[in-house]
Amino acid sequence: MSESNRVWRLRKRPVGDITDDVLSLENETIPEPGAGECLFRLNYLSLDPTNRIWMSDIEQYMPPVELNAPMRGVVCGTVIKSNSPAFKEGDIVSGIGTWADYQIGTPETVGLLGDTGDIPVIDAFSTLALVGPSAYFCLLDIGEPKAGETVVVSAAAGAVGSLVGQIAKIKGCHVVGLAGTDEKCQLIKEDLGFDEAINYKTENVPEALARACPNGIDVYFDNVGGKILDACLKLMNLFGRIPTCGLISQYNTTEPVPGPYNYDLILMHRLKIQGFIILDYMDRYPEATEALIGWMSEGKLKARTDVSDGLETALQTVKKLYTGENNGKLMVRVKDV
Repeated sequence: MSESNRVWRLRKRPVGDITDDVLSLENETIPEPGAGECLFRLNYLSLDPTNRIWMSDIEQYMPPVELNAPMRGVVCGTVIKSNSPAFKEGDIVSGIGTWADYQIGTPETVGLLGDTGDIPVIDAFSTLALVGPSAYFCLLDIGEPKAGETVVVSAAAGAVGSLVGQIAKIKGCHVVGLAGTDEKCQLIKEDLGFDEAINYKTENVPEALARACPNGIDVYFDNVGGKILDACLKLMNLFGRIPTCGLISQYNTTEPVPGPYNYDLILMHRLKIQGFIILDYMDRYPEATEALIGWMSEGKLKARTDVSDGLETALQTVKKLYTGENNGKLMVRVKDV
């Protein structure tokens, strides 16, 4: 075991884009686990749009990361020492941790990843820790897609969106995805099985949506908010559903963002719009895990990862989330299991 511990600490609240002075990487001593705790070595760090929310002091679903505190993250690691009956040396754990080589875990913050079968740990973690359950519960519980319906997914080549589209296809839906490059559009159609793909940066989105959704939209899975939400509102069918999983188009804005201009259609079309936070579904994780592993084992669900190597790359890598540079689930690999 290394004698020092690299830790990313939050030094200032970002204003607009995440800049290089927001976080600093420090060399510190390795902590010792207390009673009921374990010490684990970081294997994989998940980078997610919510990282930007946690850095801010806006109203949110968890307390923001305090200034000068270790940066919060979704993590996967190997237990090195344990003073808890819940963990033993060598266990693979995942949950809420920090951007650090070594860190303390408790049964309240991390749990056993469990048997992943033939699925590599990195793929299982990338899918099962956060994005897979988010796609599963947000689409199926809030979107309630039915066979034959049209489902539109924004940020469709991203970690959650790519899974949402595949699950919607499993459920027998006509699936349309929006992505930011021709390469991503080709990928979601040819590799992931979407029926149609729209490049929102080069195409007229309202016109392209009308062509791709001749029967209107029954479910719009919203990862971005903004203009794409407005365009989808105009095509929503009566009693359509809009599960709101993210608003990444406005996380880095410095001014208040106006609400949808087509807000009146929520009333006229009797739409349901509901926000989603994965913490509300933690007690149902086994349900999602069983379904997702089953689909992955059957080849019906493909997990795509975009991995950078080394904890030192985390700050530059997380920025890719907000420029659309990532291709699939964005992660940092510190040490393979």
